[in-house]
Amino acid sequence: MGDDHGAKLVKSLRGAAQKYVGVGFFLGFFLVLLTYFTLSEQFAIAAPNAIRRTSAAHPTPTAPAVAEKTVQQQQQLPVKKEEAPLPEHEQVQEKPPPVDEEPHTETEEPHSETEEDQKPIDDATKIVTTAEESAPAKKPACDIQGPWASDVCDLAGGSGGVRIHGSTHTVLVPPTIESGGSNPNPQEWRVLPYSRKHMSGIKEITVRELPTAADAPRCAVTSQVPALVFAMGGLTGNYWHDFSDVMIPLYLQASRFDGEVQLVVTNIQPWYAGKYRHIIARLSRYDVVDMDKDDQVRCFPSAIVGIRMHKEFSIDPAKEPTGHSMPEFTKFLRNVFALPRAAPMRVTAGLISDKKPRMMIISRRHPRKLVNVAEVVALAKRIGFEVVIGDPPFNVDVGDFAREVNAADVLMGVHGAGLTNSLFLPTGAVFIQVNPFGKMEHIGEVDFGTPAVDMGLKYMAYSCGMEESTLVDTLGRDHPAVKDPESIHRSGWSKVAEYYLGKQDVKLDLQRFEPVLLKAMAMLRE
Repeated sequence: MGDDHGAKLVKSLRGAAQKYVGVGFFLGFFLVLLTYFTLSEQFAIAAPNAIRRTSAAHPTPTAPAVAEKTVQQQQQLPVKKEEAPLPEHEQVQEKPPPVDEEPHTETEEPHSETEEDQKPIDDATKIVTTAEESAPAKKPACDIQGPWASDVCDLAGGSGGVRIHGSTHTVLVPPTIESGGSNPNPQEWRVLPYSRKHMSGIKEITVRELPTAADAPRCAVTSQVPALVFAMGGLTGNYWHDFSDVMIPLYLQASRFDGEVQLVVTNIQPWYAGKYRHIIARLSRYDVVDMDKDDQVRCFPSAIVGIRMHKEFSIDPAKEPTGHSMPEFTKFLRNVFALPRAAPMRVTAGLISDKKPRMMIISRRHPRKLVNVAEVVALAKRIGFEVVIGDPPFNVDVGDFAREVNAADVLMGVHGAGLTNSLFLPTGAVFIQVNPFGKMEHIGEVDFGTPAVDMGLKYMAYSCGMEESTLVDTLGRDHPAVKDPESIHRSGWSKVAEYYLGKQDVKLDLQRFEPVLLKAMAMLRE
């Protein structure tokens, strides 16, 4: 009974296996056909001979046997007619004749050159690009520099000039004659016309391209010189920021015009315009326009919207606008204020003279006041300096104090905005920055050290030790700000500023500081 049942089971399985094998063969044959038609369609679209064909006058060079067999197989497959357009990413555009060939640019996609690429192609087989494809890409009117660097728009006048409507903070740009008087794809930008891109309290300027000249409003006032739109305010009011944020970036944009430009200012600060009136008058021979209160449409042949900082309190000759430098800027300031000295006094070793090199010590009131300034003066005199104390009040005319600084051969002071006056030193003078206690060397280097070298000054930095800070007396040695400055830096900038910029004064260790003054004297002999 069991044997009969087993025999029947085996027979049943054998029949089922034969049945499924037949089905499998049928499905396999169907898949082969499907694969064949799929590959045929792909070769019809993407095979090389579907993109570029060689005429009888220019036969294809002999290829290796395997490649030749492949080509023969592909030629038997259905292909699209030559007139049929291909997808744009599959089109191959031939290089123009060598006489018209443009230099290779980094934006071109690299490819491996074949014998067919090297072979000349007759006119009948060239793929012709449209005028829109062959025309160079239009350079955007506004240079957008990412999340941190400020944006600047350099605007050509177009038909009738750039329109500026101050009270709405709008700049309108009609199409240029070169573009045929129309702009089919007008763009719009919102620009903060200040050197720090994310500064609060500054109004954005809308720069809008117009489709046609007919869209431009009529001019109420027409200027014969370009406009330069920028913002005052921001961090100005701090002497260092007055120059780093506004005056140096303004110089970079305005100096090219040699006075033939009109300044259009948003967020205007009357005190700033008054304090720096001599510098502003040298950059522009025209009245400053208070943009926020100006309800007229003003027309200019061209315009620049925005100013850009190269780096803190300095200029990088390699950055746009290129070709400028800090020695050029300090020379410009000497010309503005008629400062007489372009170089410091040279000290000759062994020569006894009644004339001594002059050292100016910038005085600070609390915080970061030099507590033992009288002792430092006595030390400097003993080494051979004539010493003066510089104490510039906020409202003093910049030119008056600039002349005092220009008479110095050495400028010295504790880190702070007063050291901005190093701009007026003669090139080659010595500049000594005293960095207060609290690992403040990096800040001192960025704010004054690097700019001083860029100006052509002989720069030295002196770092105060714990015993030279009044924090020991006011907070005690066990306070984290005294015993562990690193922990204060880790807690954030507000704590750094609170303790090391806002709560300490400085008492120099004369024994530590004397070699610095001796080196300063030696630098004047070089």
